[in-house]
Amino acid sequence: MINARNPQRSGWQTCLDAFCSFLVHEKKASRHTVSAYRSDLDQFGAFAAERLNAPVSIEEIDKLLIRAWLGSVSRSLQTPSLSRKVSSLRAFFRYLVRTERLRESPMQLISTPKVRRRIPRILNPEQAVHVVESPGETAEASTRARLRDAALLELLYGSGLRVSEAVSLNLEGVSIDEREVRVVGKGNKERIVPLGRKCCDALVSYMTLRQGFVHPRTGRLDPAALFLTSRGCRMSVRWVQQLVHRYGMLGAGRPDIHPHTFRHCCATHMLEGGADLRAIQEFLGHSSLSTTQRYTHLSMDQLVRVYDKAHPLARQHSVKAKKP
Repeated sequence: MINARNPQRSGWQTCLDAFCSFLVHEKKASRHTVSAYRSDLDQFGAFAAERLNAPVSIEEIDKLLIRAWLGSVSRSLQTPSLSRKVSSLRAFFRYLVRTERLRESPMQLISTPKVRRRIPRILNPEQAVHVVESPGETAEASTRARLRDAALLELLYGSGLRVSEAVSLNLEGVSIDEREVRVVGKGNKERIVPLGRKCCDALVSYMTLRQGFVHPRTGRLDPAALFLTSRGCRMSVRWVQQLVHRYGMLGAGRPDIHPHTFRHCCATHMLEGGADLRAIQEFLGHSSLSTTQRYTHLSMDQLVRVYDKAHPLARQHSVKAKKP
């Protein structure tokens, strides 16, 4: 029997390599996306090799084999994870059909599990302000660390950046005079995001002391990265997650605060403040408006106000009501 953890290189593996190359070079997918797709497809390939007791050929893959694998992994997965695995297979076989390696996809009769999207928990504006301002209230860190943390939190909340976007920022991408920052988001898509005045002030204060983040022994200092650790290197996503968790507890007493919480808050508070949904979509860098709607939480009163202001019948009714 073929070792399921290390299946022999076969037509399946050749096609998988080509698919991943397509994702990287043509689709410009992020490395996280490529890694997730590869992991799912490697897992399925190992299952298929063990089930068929032979090197996997793409022509041998049918809906029965796919359903058997999905049934196997569904015992230990939540619906969102199972849905992602279905999406990985669907994208892979769609690529094989498009490149004429297969006549038709075996995924045609397999549906994607419906995912009930949960409304993310957010902070109200007062809580968000307390968290963002909490670096100034701690005496544990040095002055330059407090200024760096304050600038980072202002950026996450004020501009709604993804944590991966924030840590990948370079000095050359920030323009204080223009009050904007150049961000490279998912799929290597670049967008310009405006900066608030408080964020600009926080960034200026931090950058006056940024040179102090040099490595104490080696003298290393990343010349490009905006946000640095005490060792002079670019901040990691994990570092920011721990930092936000700490200030979430300090400023709001909430142990569930993570960097994406600020992105939720940014979209929600802008929408409640009267911002247009399309503008928020552009601001956050979403390719689909439905994605933006997941980040927003309107009360019924807010929905009624938007309806009364925007719907023709509501405006017509309002005009009639004003007539004597």
